[in-house]
Amino acid sequence: MTAVRTKGSLRRRLLLQLLLVAAILSVALYFTVRALAQQAAETTQDNILIASATAISEAVRAERGQILVDVPYSALSMLGSIAEERVFYRITADDLTVTGYDDLPAPSATFDAGNPVFATAIYREDEVRIAALPRRLTVGDETVILTVLVAQTRLGLAAVSLQISIAAAAAGIGFFVLSGALSWFATNNAMRPLNRLAQSVARRGPQDLSPVETSAPTELVPLLQSLNTFMGRLSASLARTEDFIAEAAHHVRTPLATVRTQSEIAMRSVRKPENKQILREVIRAADESSRSAGQLLDHAMVALRSDNLEKERLNVKELAQDVIRSISPTADLKDIRITCSGSDTIGSVEGDPILLQNALQNLLDNAVKYSPEDSVIKVEILQSGSSVRVDVIDEGRGLGDGDRKHLTERFGRGDNVRDIIGSGLGLTIVEEVMRAHGGTLELSDNPEKRGTCASISLPLA
Repeated sequence: MTAVRTKGSLRRRLLLQLLLVAAILSVALYFTVRALAQQAAETTQDNILIASATAISEAVRAERGQILVDVPYSALSMLGSIAEERVFYRITADDLTVTGYDDLPAPSATFDAGNPVFATAIYREDEVRIAALPRRLTVGDETVILTVLVAQTRLGLAAVSLQISIAAAAAGIGFFVLSGALSWFATNNAMRPLNRLAQSVARRGPQDLSPVETSAPTELVPLLQSLNTFMGRLSASLARTEDFIAEAAHHVRTPLATVRTQSEIAMRSVRKPENKQILREVIRAADESSRSAGQLLDHAMVALRSDNLEKERLNVKELAQDVIRSISPTADLKDIRITCSGSDTIGSVEGDPILLQNALQNLLDNAVKYSPEDSVIKVEILQSGSSVRVDVIDEGRGLGDGDRKHLTERFGRGDNVRDIIGSGLGLTIVEEVMRAHGGTLELSDNPEKRGTCASISLPLA
């Protein structure tokens, strides 16, 4: 099965966006309710302060050139009844204190007789709200500015603000929870048509490229039409490709087999070493060309069988030994010795024997092709945890200095092997076979000497 790179979840993304909107609205609701409630509480306190100041101001009179003050009890009791507030007052005439607290600060704003002025200040280590109400008072022959200052601590306002904040927070949290539940329901409902479309495609067989016929919302119609168009083009393209590869490989391999046979016959009759070497090169070139044609067929075959694996329980060591026996004649031409080691107690794997044999053959083909003459190729089989690993270690040219990920790409080859004939499909086939079986392919340097270690891992049955 082809690996699919995921980049987040559309369902999760939609849900998170809806939750983000709900969270923003909840926070906005909290601060709006809190600000409005606090403003209302402050306005209420200011109204009470100005009512108290008005009551005191109306009680001030001038007689015989003196200012007389009789502060009504109700003027201050209406303030002190709110929680455990502390109340202060001060009456001044042209900035001279007539009665009250001498150090009670007056608001810094400009006074206009008849218009109250408010201010917030720290007085005697408490935050107080001060209301100042100026008026004109005639004393004897003079007119003075009489100012009544009334101050109240903000403990009650703080308590009210706290209660309002808690209520606003509870309302915001409740709104967010309700919005989250509705968002989850809306997200699932919006994704249901897409899920039905995915299930409709997933139920198809590996070779079913017929158009998808299912009902879909208007927004999914372009996707559905594009998918059907693509599947039609893909079906036609696959048919043409398979026919071309099969015909090309057949027409190439048949004359190459004739060339190899005739070269082997000729090599038995010649006596000169240089002539034998020339015929060996001819045979080797014929083998390389035949193998390239075969790899094109193998690649097409892997692509077809990967969607519908014919799995069997397999002994990896026996499978590797069969592949080694089939490739030994080619290795003998370069005096290369292939060894195979591994315990007989290694567990079995489940897989398609044709594909796994093809993968191992491509690894050994590469090892033989890139190894020098009179060298050794080691095939080591071991069990590691819940998987079986096969290491093919050669003494060849190594992986080079380029990007090793490029080596498993189609027609990708290292810069250090450009002088050797190759198709660049061997490792691509191996990786596709491993991916179809849930295994992995790893390429590394030979840990003992120069060369390459190609490792494939397969899960145990």
